[in-house]
Amino acid sequence: MARVWYTPHKPAEAEALRRASVEALTGLGGAVREFKGMVSVTLPKESLIEGLRRVKELGLEMLTDVHGMDYLTYPGHQGKRFSVVYNVHDVSGAARLFVRVDLDDGETVPTCTAIWPGANFLERECYDMMGIVFEGHPDLRKILTPEDLEGHPHRKDFPLGETPTLFNDGRFIDPPSFRAGLTGRDPGLTGWKGGARAGVKATQVPVPRSKLASNLDAEEAGEG
Repeated sequence: MARVWYTPHKPAEAEALRRASVEALTGLGGAVREFKGMVSVTLPKESLIEGLRRVKELGLEMLTDVHGMDYLTYPGHQGKRFSVVYNVHDVSGAARLFVRVDLDDGETVPTCTAIWPGANFLERECYDMMGIVFEGHPDLRKILTPEDLEGHPHRKDFPLGETPTLFNDGRFIDPPSFRAGLTGRDPGLTGWKGGARAGVKATQVPVPRSKLASNLDAEEAGEG
């Protein structure tokens, strides 16, 4: 069995690769932005697939993530509501670049599964959680949420609900009581449902009433 040895890019080589990729994308109308050492290039939607293909040919051959961003309530944001971000880098991870495309609500974006077949699940996740539709995707359907769930949970306007957090020994955190406890309006943060959940052995031993009474007497007498 033949072995293939991979030599990571040195920092100077990685920077040269990133610069070449940025230059290729700006030639397609991309706008460059750098924040804390992380470089992103926002492409026009019409140039997205060509841009991704070029950076892969240059050496940013790995696509590790495709995710959406919702700027609905972002302070001061004046552009389109959504961005789709493609995280691409070389095999060693030394050269990384974020390629972005901005979208209005209801606007679609072409799939990049012809360039990276592994984008199949990544785009499905973005579709499921953010509602971004990828044109030409071979199997665009939900991947994380139940089939009967309406909406996309990562959108800023998705209605949030609350359910009590249950522990094995029967305790539970009730969300309204928890918030009240944080504000000092209610001393109780947790409740007691009584007994452990099915299939779980209780770890707490009930305290005898006589013991509770003696503890209360001791507290009142200032001995606690």
